[in-house]
Amino acid sequence: MTTPDKDQVTSSTPEPEEAAPAAASPADGTAPAEVIADAEVIEANEAGQLDEELEKAAAEAVAGVIEESEAVAAAKAEAADWQDKYVRLHAEWDTYRRRMAEQREAEKARATEKLVESLLPVLDDFVRTVDYAETNGEAGLLGGVKAVQAKLTDTLAKGGLEVINPEGEAFDALACQAVGTVDDPSVPDETVAQVYQLGYRMGDKVLRPAMVTITTGGPKREKPEEE
Repeated sequence: MTTPDKDQVTSSTPEPEEAAPAAASPADGTAPAEVIADAEVIEANEAGQLDEELEKAAAEAVAGVIEESEAVAAAKAEAADWQDKYVRLHAEWDTYRRRMAEQREAEKARATEKLVESLLPVLDDFVRTVDYAETNGEAGLLGGVKAVQAKLTDTLAKGGLEVINPEGEAFDALACQAVGTVDDPSVPDETVAQVYQLGYRMGDKVLRPAMVTITTGGPKREKPEEE
């Protein structure tokens, strides 16, 4: 068996095909230009989206501030309106109270003037009685004094004054003031025995209670049946 020559072997061996050039990769580790471009586009889109969101949030914040400012302004206006109403109402109330006080004082003055005017004839009777006693002696003085007293009592009664004279009646602590007791078993207990000083009332108000003495030792007074 013959061995092929070295030149034949060399010439007959097929040459290997050249491999496709691999993608160039920078030796410094940086990304290729296409990748960088895509990243920049993504970053630009994200930046634009972020700007839109920031712009929207800013617009909403501004709208909220404007709305809040309008609400505050409306509240201030309403508060100022109520304050003005309060001040005017307070002034009107002060004016009303002053006018009512002046009206009451004027009514009191007119009532006093009316009472004094009605008492002037009584004073005239006193003057005439004293003059009669000085001229003619004291013979008719008692009758004149009694007449003046009756006229004075009648004048005051027309003005609403009522005399409290509870002699012989049941003791009323609201209209009488007991200053002593008298032993008397013939009448019911706590009966007015004597009136030392008359009392007076106007309407339901007791101006002065009557000073009286009351009985003790008698039978208990029956209480009126309640309705």
